Amino acid sequence: QVQLVESGGGSVQAGGSLRLSCVASGFPFTLNPMGWYRQAPGKQRELVASISIDGWTNYADSVKGRFTISRDNAKNTVSLQMNSLKPEDTAVYYCKPNRAGWTYWGQGTQVTVSS
Repeated sequence: QVQLVESGGGSVQAGGSLRLSCVASGFPFTLNPMGWYRQAPGKQRELVASISIDGWTNYADSVKGRFTISRDNAKNTVSLQMNSLKPEDTAVYYCKPNRAGWTYWGQGTQVTVSS
């Protein structure tokens, strides 16, 4: 069955860095664009970074220049390097295929940034 297992979250001070990882299984990873999403308390879930099958990347304006998404198709893994973290980056982070109609979400990983 489909599995998306996110890890790497934690608590850091503003200006710090974290690297999130997501291991995917149960679907053809190499045939799917992937995305990292986040949901902060009281806010809607938003897409923060995406990567195409061919490795093209796109970022939300709020994280551009600070976050880097990458994928390793040999390991069915997508990662998110987060630098210069800000308190407003505090959220639960999720990965999933970046395509319409995909409804399954993993458990996410909590990122907390203190000022």
